[in-house]
Formats: sequence, C-alpha cells, structure tokens
Amino acid sequence: MAFVIDDSVDIDAPAEVVWKVLTDFAGYGEWNPFVRACHSTLEPGAAIDMRVRLVGSRPMNQREWVRTHTPGTEFSYSMKPVPLGALHSMRSHTLTPLADGRCRYASHFEIGGWLQPVVAATLGTALRRGFGGMTEAVKQRAEQVS
Repeated sequence: MAFVIDDSVDIDAPAEVVWKVLTDFAGYGEWNPFVRACHSTLEPGAAIDMRVRLVGSRPMNQREWVRTHTPGTEFSYSMKPVPLGALHSMRSHTLTPLADGRCRYASHFEIGGWLQPVVAATLGTALRRGFGGMTEAVKQRAEQVS
C-alpha cells in the first residue's frame, strides 16, 4: 500500500496565472515554503532539481525525473526507483479551469515499495506539512499576482 498525500484548492485566479506561478521555478524562493528552489525544462525524461525544506530549517537537494508535461494543465515527476522495489514515488500538479475565471489546483504525491512504511513513519508529518504549505502558497501567490 502506498503513502498518499492529496491536496486541492480552488483559486480565485485563471488557470493561466496559476500555471505561470507553478512553472516560474526561479521565483519559488519568494513564495514557496516547501520547495525553496527548482530548475527544470519540464521535458519528459529531463531532471527536475529542487531544494526542499523537509525537516528543520536547512533545505536538502532533491533530483527527480519529469514523467509528463501538458503545458497549461499538468506536470508530474518521480524519483528513480530504488532497486528491488524498495522505494518509488510520483508527484503531480494539475490545474482544472472553473467558472468565473477561477481554477482548481490539485497536488498529488505517493510513495510506495517495501521501505514506504519507514519513510512514512519518519517523514510523513513533514511531507504532509510541506505539500500542504505549498498548496496554500500557490493559492496565495496566484491570487496576489492576478
């Protein structure tokens, strides 16, 4: 069974604005409490390099690999699987336009494999706080710049 974190929020800004916030990786340090820096072309197969603040005040480097990218709608990435099925992950960001120039941002994270219970026990609270904080920050930033 996988450890899953699903967050979504309705944002009072058009999907185009939210997409710009999500993909303006250079600006992450200004508003994102979880991913303090990010670099990627979002080309499937390319790296996505992040500075993630999980535990404590010191960010750590995280490299994952872009799986999908539908401009204006979604992108996803995952870590390289650990041998013998020990650990694998998937993270996605999806936008759905709503009426009146609003949109819904959905954040999905899952981690599985036989080491998943160890990761969930040691980092589960920090991961929930991090992904939840980013979801709320996306909303605040998009509404601020729209």
